Amino acid sequence: MIQAITELDGSILLFIQEHLRNPVLTPVMKFASWLGDGGMIWIVAAVILLIFPRTRRGGLDVALCLALASAVNNLVLKNLVARPRPFITFTELEVIIEPLTSYSFPSGHACSSFAAAFAIAWAFRGKGGAWAYLPAALIALSRIYVGIHYLTDVLAGALVGTLCAWAICALTRRFIKSDLMTRRERERLR
Repeated sequence: MIQAITELDGSILLFIQEHLRNPVLTPVMKFASWLGDGGMIWIVAAVILLIFPRTRRGGLDVALCLALASAVNNLVLKNLVARPRPFITFTELEVIIEPLTSYSFPSGHACSSFAAAFAIAWAFRGKGGAWAYLPAALIALSRIYVGIHYLTDVLAGALVGTLCAWAICALTRRFIKSDLMTRRERERLR
C-alpha cells in the first residue's frame, strides 16, 4: 500500500516536472516556497497582529498554533515516519530550489501555513479572515512544484496544521476569556 502511494506521488511529481513547470510559473513558486521557510511569513503576521490591541487576540492564536503545529510536525511526526525526500527516491526528479536533508512527511511549510491560516480565519471570521488560506495554499502547493515534497506530504501537513490550530483555538477560547487589551486601550477604542 505504501509503495503504491509513493509510486503515485512520484508520478504526480514527474508529471508536474514534465508538463507544468514553465518560465513564468517557476519564479512565482520559488518565491512562494521561500515565503514559507521557517514559517517566517506567519511569524511576522503573528507579531504584527500582537502589536495592535484589536488584533492582539488573533496574534496570540497564530503564535500558539504555529508553536504546537511545528512541535507536532517537525519534532514528532517527521522523525516517526522518516520518509525520504522525493528526489532521493525518484532520481529523475529535478529539484529547483536548494534540496533539504530533513525528512519529507509531513510538510512543515503546509503545516505552519494551514495552522496560521486557520487561526487567522478563526480570529477574524466574518471580517475576511479566510483570505489567509490563499497564501497558505500557494505555499503548500509550491513545495510540490519545486520537487521538495510529495502531494501526500503536503496534504498531511495541511491536516496536521489544521488539527493543531483547531485544538489551540478551542482551548484558548475556553480558558482565555480576555481580548488581551488593557482597560485603557479598550476605552480609547470606544
